[in-house]
Amino acid sequence: MKLLLISNSTNAGEEYLRYPMPEIGRFLQGVSEIVFVPYAAVTFSYAEYEKKVQARLSELGIRVRSVHRAKDPARMVREAEALCVGGGNTFALAKKMQEQGLMAAILRKIKAGTPYVGWSAGSNVACPTICTTNDMPIVEPQSFRAVGAVKFQINPHYLDANPEGHAGETREQRILEYIEANPRRWVAGLREGCMLRHAEGKLELIGKRPMRMFRKGMEPFEVQPGSDLSFLL
Repeated sequence: MKLLLISNSTNAGEEYLRYPMPEIGRFLQGVSEIVFVPYAAVTFSYAEYEKKVQARLSELGIRVRSVHRAKDPARMVREAEALCVGGGNTFALAKKMQEQGLMAAILRKIKAGTPYVGWSAGSNVACPTICTTNDMPIVEPQSFRAVGAVKFQINPHYLDANPEGHAGETREQRILEYIEANPRRWVAGLREGCMLRHAEGKLELIGKRPMRMFRKGMEPFEVQPGSDLSFLL
């Protein structure tokens, strides 16, 4: 499998997709066209999303084709040279993907070796479920099940801080609730500016910040870029 799972599209003060572009370029080396799933967009159109991603991937000489233009989106996925799923609202994304049969189609392509790039919600749907998203359930998908390309859950945009004066749950507390209810599942708190690359049977954390790991019965712990992540595979 070839996966590039990115925490966030944009770092504060930077252009859209600027920080992950070097890694995306290396990951998609030799790819001329990518099939894009824009369904996490809610407050702007799919066409606008396609145009935004195309503007950035044009720097790599890659053409972007969005599934929202296809009469048969699943067929477009089946014929894709590479796949890309953008961020936004994970529930909206999952609902549309499930309706169009894209979860299963994407998993088959990933297992066949087709490169997959996702950020934020696009990283969430690569997991077994979407249950560790940060998003509000603005629509109801058929289920919480996702692509299942990896065996662990990702919490993108993971934050350690609790804002001053905020008495609600921290991100860590919410993940601890998840693993209490799902004791066999690892959760990776993927901080902004970081990504996970899965290629040639190896999983690698890329970025300048550690990743926080959670599992029932264990104290949460940090893993550094370059650490052995084989326990997640």
